[in-house]
Amino acid sequence: MSIQIKAPQAPQFPLPFSHALRAGDFVYVSGQVGVDPVTREVVGDTVEEQTLQCIKNIETILEAAGLTLDHVIKVNAHLSSNDLFPKYNEAYTNAFSTPYPTRTSVVSGIGTYLIEIDVIAYAPTKRGEGA
Repeated sequence: MSIQIKAPQAPQFPLPFSHALRAGDFVYVSGQVGVDPVTREVVGDTVEEQTLQCIKNIETILEAAGLTLDHVIKVNAHLSSNDLFPKYNEAYTNAFSTPYPTRTSVVSGIGTYLIEIDVIAYAPTKRGEGA
């Protein structure tokens, strides 16, 4: 059984998905794009700006579940171009601390967005604390 996580401060879209679902000890956060939560306008023209906004939106959703970025164990990122990987990596290392979450990053057709990120968090412990 899963429990829906609602985050009123996160971007709201008229689409059929949950911000996150908690299933046992895991929280699965839906893909977030780099938009302002209030205006839903894209934040910035660079992948760094949009990556940081994606992560802020994810943080907001995790907070609604009582978690932080330190609970994230898996990151999936969809970038609109191979050329964006170096700057994405810079922004990523500024947002996450070591030990870094496991990660998959691919190039996808994601419309006008430069990046979309979804994560999986493990609720009982933070990364690096042990099992």
